[in-house]
Parts: sequence; structure tokens; C-alpha cells
Amino acid sequence: MDFIKKHYEKILLSTVLLGLVGALVFLPVLISRDKQEQEDMKNGIIHGKPTPLPELDLSRQDDILKRLDTSYELDFDTTNKLFNPLEWQKTVDGRIVKVDTGVGPQVAVVEKITPLYFSLSLDSVVTNALGTPPRYMIYVERQASPNPAFRRRTQRFVSTDDPRKDLFTLLQVVGTPENPSELVFKLADTGETAVVSKDKPFQRVDAYMADLKYDPEKLSRTAQRVGADLKFADDDYNIIAINQNEVVLLQQSNQKKWTLRYEP
Repeated sequence: MDFIKKHYEKILLSTVLLGLVGALVFLPVLISRDKQEQEDMKNGIIHGKPTPLPELDLSRQDDILKRLDTSYELDFDTTNKLFNPLEWQKTVDGRIVKVDTGVGPQVAVVEKITPLYFSLSLDSVVTNALGTPPRYMIYVERQASPNPAFRRRTQRFVSTDDPRKDLFTLLQVVGTPENPSELVFKLADTGETAVVSKDKPFQRVDAYMADLKYDPEKLSRTAQRVGADLKFADDDYNIIAINQNEVVLLQQSNQKKWTLRYEP
């Protein structure tokens, strides 16, 4: 015991040194084993077959997509009257009736659209014995004129020495003056050329008129032109445009435009 007490420091230092020597001796073995484990891991990753991941569960997403593909329809017409209440209307004879087809300009119908022509036709050639150029009697028809008095068929006399009229100017007489095959005119409003013969008048579409009906009030209006006023569904309407395919109405209460398609 006295020996240990006198030399314990040397004994402790010797023990530590022996441990360090043992560790140094065993360290290469540890390094070699660690390298081998890393090499095995590398080979396993590169050359081995990795374990596949489990399949994703997309059942919830598939259910959502199926619900989106199948729309849910709500019937607010036949099953309840919350958003589509029944509509009633007073007829011309004072009766109150249920309107099943709706009211307003959206149920107005265009029954017919008729073109309105500007036309020139050669009626006759007037000659005399005085040697003056023949005069040609031309019938003029302006169906689209805003003035009803101008819509009827009227006569114009024209000749080579008096070629200019209010609606046209005679440019050329084709054939013999007494029996021309064609007369060529220049129209005053558009400047276009119009060719007229006895067998073939000149025609040009200037506008259209329409026949309309409104079934909820048993209303029918024929030969309506641009500018015509209509009253139905407790409102005033004005026809602002007509072409070969549609009629455009202007609602006076809110200045909204309604286009009525013509479906013959």
C-alpha cells in the first residue's frame, strides 16, 4: 500500500499511456471497418434494388374530381317560386292571366322581314316630229322613304338634252335613241351606276320593314319600319334598326337594347 501511495501518479500515467497505445493499435481496425461499411452502403445504393415507395392514396382527390364532373342542378322553377315567381299580366280586355311563357321583349317574335327597294324602270319612249331627242319616261319607286307620299310610284321624264333630275342623271343611251336597249344613269345619293332596260329594271335594297307579334297580349304589328313606336309589357319601345336577320328595339324606360332574331 505504501508503494501505491508513493507511486500512484506513475501508476495512473502508465495506465493512461497503455490505454492510448491500445487505442492507437485498435484505431486502424476501426477505420478499416468504417471504410468497409461505407463501401458496402455505396454498392448497395448503386448496384442494389431500392425498396419502392408505397403507392400514394389519391382516393380523396379522385372523389373530388368526380364531384366536379357531375354538376349539381338546382331547380328554382318547377319545385319552388323563390327566384322565379309566377307572373301575371292584364290582357287588353281587362282579365288577369298567368303568363307561362314569360313577358317582355325577349318573347316578342319577328314573323317577317321585307326588303324595301329603290327602283328605276323604263316605261316608254316619247318621240315627236320636231326633231328633238326622244324623252324617256322613267318610273321611280322609293319604298324606304320616311315620307309616305314619296313611296308611291312616280314618273320622271329624261332626255339627252335634259339629263339631270333630282334623283339621277342620264349618262348614256345604248342602242338607237328611239328604241334603246339600255339607259345608263348615275344615282344622285350614292353616285353608283344604274342600268335600266324595258325588260330589266334597276333595284337596290335601301331598308327593311318587319312584322312583329307579342303573344302575351295578343299583339300584332305589320310593316313596322325604323323609328316605329311600340307599346307592350307595360313599357314603350322604339325600333332603331332592321336588317335581313334581326330587329333591334330600344326600351324607353332604361335605354336597353333588345335584338330580336328573325327565324323564318
